[in-house]
Amino acid sequence: MTSAPSPLSPASHEQEAPRTPVRVRFCPSPTGNPHVGLVRTALFNWAFARHHQGTLVFRIEDTDAARDSEESYRQLLDAMRWLGLDWDEGPEVGGPHAPYRQSQRMDIYRDVAQKLLDAGYAYHCYCSQEELESRREAARAAGRPSGYDGHCRDLSAEQIAEYKAQGRAPIVRFRMPDETITFTDLVRGELTFSPENVPDYGIVRANGAPLYTLVNPVDDALMEITHVLRGEDLLSSTPRQIALYKALMDLGIAKGIPEFGHLPYVMGEGNKKLSKREPQSSLNLYRERGFLPEGLLNYLSLLGWSLAPDRDIFSLEEMVAAFDVKDVNPNPARFDLKKCESINGDHIRLLDVKEFTERCRPWLQPPFAPWAPEDFDEAKWQAIAPHAQTRVKVLSEITDNVDFLFLPEPVEDEASWNKAMKEGSDALLRTAREKLEAADWTSAESLKEAVQAAGEVHGLKLGKAQAPVRVAVTGRTVGLPLFESLQVLGKEKALARIDAALAKLTARTA
Repeated sequence: MTSAPSPLSPASHEQEAPRTPVRVRFCPSPTGNPHVGLVRTALFNWAFARHHQGTLVFRIEDTDAARDSEESYRQLLDAMRWLGLDWDEGPEVGGPHAPYRQSQRMDIYRDVAQKLLDAGYAYHCYCSQEELESRREAARAAGRPSGYDGHCRDLSAEQIAEYKAQGRAPIVRFRMPDETITFTDLVRGELTFSPENVPDYGIVRANGAPLYTLVNPVDDALMEITHVLRGEDLLSSTPRQIALYKALMDLGIAKGIPEFGHLPYVMGEGNKKLSKREPQSSLNLYRERGFLPEGLLNYLSLLGWSLAPDRDIFSLEEMVAAFDVKDVNPNPARFDLKKCESINGDHIRLLDVKEFTERCRPWLQPPFAPWAPEDFDEAKWQAIAPHAQTRVKVLSEITDNVDFLFLPEPVEDEASWNKAMKEGSDALLRTAREKLEAADWTSAESLKEAVQAAGEVHGLKLGKAQAPVRVAVTGRTVGLPLFESLQVLGKEKALARIDAALAKLTARTA
């Protein structure tokens, strides 16, 4: 690489001025549906800000017109609101560093890029993609680093004039210092990058559009961000940003260099990084399935951090009180959907029954509910809700669990019917009907005793005896507690459904 004296100060990261109160940022790009890994990053930034009574800046990085969309932007805001991760500065809130959408800050980036060029921290690069790739291949063949080789670092006026005469449109590259860069990562400890592994990099495209490599640190500098907590995939860009921060400090644009903490990867199936293309990565999926925000966030917080070795269930308030980014484990964290569901189920059971009944409302009406709105019975819902709350892991499960109460007839599930209706089931159902007819329907225990007595007549334990009754009444082999379900459904409907099941058995054996 061609070297040139660096105008950058060699001052170390540790020598920067003392920090002002904590200011962190969450700065997603509005591309597609929000990703659970992105939510984990937002959560850790939010908890860090709240723990230190600091400021969370919500910034939208929407400079990629080809990929960004207004719909995705709205989804991001809606997702943050749904999760309860409030922000102190940003869209719809405002703040002293507005605007908070990068697409509205282009004049700022152009001005900074020009100042970097004028001060010698950046230069125009006229290399074509073909020339770059040819030199990279040669470097790889020779066993050298294949990054940019500094070809345009020190062009003469004649060379520049020749490139211009050829009609070449240059990009702007930042001039990396020829020095080792060391910083202390809040998660990973001290890290060192040698200059040969951090070549000069582009900050402005040939068409004048600023790149992430410029706009992200410039906004962090202007918004006085003190701590940057972000994904491990961005770790390799940190030494480049530190060098840029030093240049911005020299130009009077930045007051200091943020502290960095790089969060571990979230892994999916096969120990691969959880991709946006995998269904289980989409936040919308969890909303549609009826995860509670507090349950989902509790689980996501465990992907790299823990409140205590023997405690998985806790509130956001408890997380905020205990959160320290230095306690984050740098090792990759595997996303376990079953554990996520289990933790969500625990949070469902922590709800007040009244709140549980209200949170289930979306799944008790169209388009989720298969019954007509006029067939919904509020009294029956209120009666069954406490029993349902003990069983469901996600709110969407409520629909199948209570549909027997509101449908004119139980669902027809052939697999459940064949599993429960064995030889002799008709005789059992007749005996059970007789016992239930005489039972006290104000007592679930009385209904249990009735079915148990019917089973004893036929040499069956309760578990075997209740299976045909459950399928006759609810259509399914599994569900809410049977005897409480019978009680809520009511004697008349329950016995009528047993009669219908007996008629069906008779027709099948005729």
